[in-house]
Amino acid sequence: MFDTLSDRLGTVFDRLRGRGALTESDVRAALREVRVALLEADVALPVARDFIDQVTERAVGADVLRSITPGQMVVKLVHDALVETLGSETAELNFNTAPPAVIMMVGLQGSGKTTTTAKLGKRLKEKERKKVLMASLDVARPAAQEQLAVLGVQAGVDTLPIVGGQQPVEIAQRAVQSAKLQGYDVVLLDTAGRLHVDDALMAEMKAVAGASTPVETLLVVDSLTGQDAVNVAKGFAGEVDITGVILTRMDGDARGGAALSMRSVTGKPIKFAGVGEGIDALEAFHPQRVAGRILGMGDVVSLVEKAAETIQVEDAEKLAAKMAKGKFDLDDLWSQLKQMQRMGGLGAMAAMMPGMKGMKGAMDKAQDGKALVHMEAMLSSMTAKERERPELVNAKRKIRIAKGSGTSVQEVNKLLKMHQEMATMMKRLKKMGGFGKLAAMFGGGGLEGALGGMAAPGALPPGGLGGGLPGLGGPGFNLPPGFDKFSKK
Repeated sequence: MFDTLSDRLGTVFDRLRGRGALTESDVRAALREVRVALLEADVALPVARDFIDQVTERAVGADVLRSITPGQMVVKLVHDALVETLGSETAELNFNTAPPAVIMMVGLQGSGKTTTTAKLGKRLKEKERKKVLMASLDVARPAAQEQLAVLGVQAGVDTLPIVGGQQPVEIAQRAVQSAKLQGYDVVLLDTAGRLHVDDALMAEMKAVAGASTPVETLLVVDSLTGQDAVNVAKGFAGEVDITGVILTRMDGDARGGAALSMRSVTGKPIKFAGVGEGIDALEAFHPQRVAGRILGMGDVVSLVEKAAETIQVEDAEKLAAKMAKGKFDLDDLWSQLKQMQRMGGLGAMAAMMPGMKGMKGAMDKAQDGKALVHMEAMLSSMTAKERERPELVNAKRKIRIAKGSGTSVQEVNKLLKMHQEMATMMKRLKKMGGFGKLAAMFGGGGLEGALGGMAAPGALPPGGLGGGLPGLGGPGFNLPPGFDKFSKK
């Protein structure tokens, strides 16, 4: 996400940070490069121009040029301007109405509207604790209604039964009526799309809106289409009362022009971002966090939230009890590898950690080499007793494990060595007083205390997320010794 833009801006700001005093011409030259980077990222020209004018006006002031770290000050000004461009604050959904709250999903064909409807339904059910009913109003596209029904089963969200021959307005009315009778909190209406914005599409949108009176009308657009996505949003916003935008396929958008232009051009906030194909791959859009990621400042809050969502509490408690005794076997290592994969892998985690964006490429490369997959294959080829007592793995067993996992004896040796080093670290930590002493170093709150209570109490187990954050210690997500050697040439 935003990789191309982030790399370009990183190069510009590294040069600024590396210098002591800055002149006005230095700042203007750097901001010209920022402008080029924005345009190459497919940001709309008026937006890029306003952005640079805004930053230049603030950056050439005496306070910046005479500050101790003028380069850092310029970076901060760009960060603040990015936040303003993206929308300043996170835009929440409006549920301030008598149930059911109707949310109408609109957009062109192929933008991912039906899948996004199911993702949003799942998110509202699990995170907002809402009882959700989804209804497909798309009677034109073959099997569109059946598609939403299948996605509803996957997401665990109810869908309105299909009645053949009904038209969109009739389906919308039936959905709202059914929701009232059955006590639903939210109704999601997945409307039909077209290949382009036309009068027939707008007439249908207005008719459905008139029949269902939605509190939210969310426009779903594909971020990969760049400026075309912005033009589509502009076309819809001029005809229908859009309340927000959902950008799909943000995980594949290296440029980020659509996201950076959307708020300024349409005046509508980006409320959610689709970040993958999974049914749960929909995130709230946080301008502050996105700006931090673009500028390589990391996004610790999202990392902590993701950890809290993916960590299995029961497994974490078992692991914490074993670690308190200085024990760490191969089953524990396996559970840590699975946790990393649930959080998106090493590359995704590195992108969220301050100062570690430069390591993202190396970690992605390691994953491309199937490092985590190889380790999991070796662990699954061992017996339960071998994982519990790694010292049992002799030369003969190593050959068997290597054959069973499609790896080599050398790789099995590296895995065992990595585990041995982590287990030794556990024993040393126990001698130093265990995790209690480590937590006391951060005011008794461990990782939660160090991060100002951003994670739910107990959500982050000892040895879980800790090692990946600078200075927090623990074995959790430190890149283990020799890990980079696991990727096959």
